[in-house]
Amino acid sequence: MFLGTYSPRMDAKGRIILPAKFREELSAGLVLTRGQERCLYVFPAAEFERIHERMRTAPLPGRAARDFLRVFLSGASDELPDKQGRITIPPILRQYAGLTDNLVVIGSGTRAEIWDAAAWEEYLARTEAEFAALDEDPFSPLL
Repeated sequence: MFLGTYSPRMDAKGRIILPAKFREELSAGLVLTRGQERCLYVFPAAEFERIHERMRTAPLPGRAARDFLRVFLSGASDELPDKQGRITIPPILRQYAGLTDNLVVIGSGTRAEIWDAAAWEEYLARTEAEFAALDEDPFSPLL
C-alpha cells in the first residue's frame, strides 16, 4: 500500500528518485499515466494490468467512458526503475501535469501520485478548506 508524502526533485532529464518506501513495490515495473486534477498516477505494472483488464471487459455505455479510457491509456508509459530507484517521466506527462523540478509524491492506497509541488499545495489548501466546511466527517461511520 502506498502511504505518505515525499518531496523529490526532478533533474534536467526528467528523472526522479522514487521514495524508498515505494521502491520494492515498483521494482518489477510501473506505469505512469494521466491522473485527475492534473497529477500523474503511478501504478505497479501488475495493478495497471488488473485495471486495464477490468476496463477492457467492462461495457462502455457512453462517450464519456470511451473518452476517459482513451485519455487514460494514451498517456500511459511503462517504466522500470534503475538501480538508484530513478524513473524518467516522459515529456508529454511532464507537460500534462505542469511539473517543475519541485515535486510531491503522495501515497494514495493502490497507487502513488506525482504532483507539481505548487499545484499540490494549492489542491491541499482548497480541499482542506472544503472539508472544514462540512457539517460532519465523511468517514465517521467507518472510524
